[in-house]
Amino acid sequence: MTAPNELRLLPWSGSDGKPCYLSTDDKAGYVSRLADNIEAIQLGTATELLEHASDTLNDPATDPEDLRLLAKELTGALRDVLRGATSRGHLLAVSKPHHP
Repeated sequence: MTAPNELRLLPWSGSDGKPCYLSTDDKAGYVSRLADNIEAIQLGTATELLEHASDTLNDPATDPEDLRLLAKELTGALRDVLRGATSRGHLLAVSKPHHP
């Protein structure tokens, strides 16, 4: 069983919007692989959205409604990527040996 400080923050929220965590020592288990795949999709979406944002912001004809939609999409993508980075950063910190 995984120690409480080694729980993996999953890349999705529960039905009530609260974070979901995985407690397992099996990094190749079904839920771990599913989370890895979803994180990869989220990173791909963020990459595509960043390219779209560059094009949109460089277009002087972009109207304010398009900018609001872009900001909303960027906010969602950033939230997803930060969740993954937070989870990975926590897992890295836990797996590093502590030196006094």
